[in-house]
Amino acid sequence: MDANVLKALGDPRRFELLQLMADRSYCVRALARRSQLTESAVSQHLKILREAGLIYGIRIGYYTHYRVDKDALGQVIAELEMIRSAERKPCDGPFYGCPESEYVRCPSYVPVEERAKTEDGTC
Repeated sequence: MDANVLKALGDPRRFELLQLMADRSYCVRALARRSQLTESAVSQHLKILREAGLIYGIRIGYYTHYRVDKDALGQVIAELEMIRSAERKPCDGPFYGCPESEYVRCPSYVPVEERAKTEDGTC
C-alpha cells in the first residue's frame, strides 16, 4: 500500500467525499453542493483521491463523474486487515539493537527460557 493512500484517507473531507461516492457517481458540482465545499476544493480533493487510486472518473458528455474504485478500496482493507490480524511476538531484545539495560525493562520482553515454557511463544 502506498503512503499516498493513507494520506488520502486521512483527511476527513476526502473521507466524506468517498462516503458520498460509495453508492453512486457524482460530478464535481454535485459533490460540492452535497459536501458544502467549493468546487475548487472538491476538485483538489478528488485529484488526491484519484492519484491514490481510490477513485476514477468517467466522462459523460461535458461532465466527468467520479466513482469509488471498490477493488482498490478492497485491497486497502485487506492490507490493513493483515496488519490487524498479525500474531504478536515477544520482543527479542538484543536482535533489534536495544542495549541490555533497556530490553530487560521492556514490558514485552520475554527471556528465552520463559518463552520455552509457554505453548505458543507469544506474550
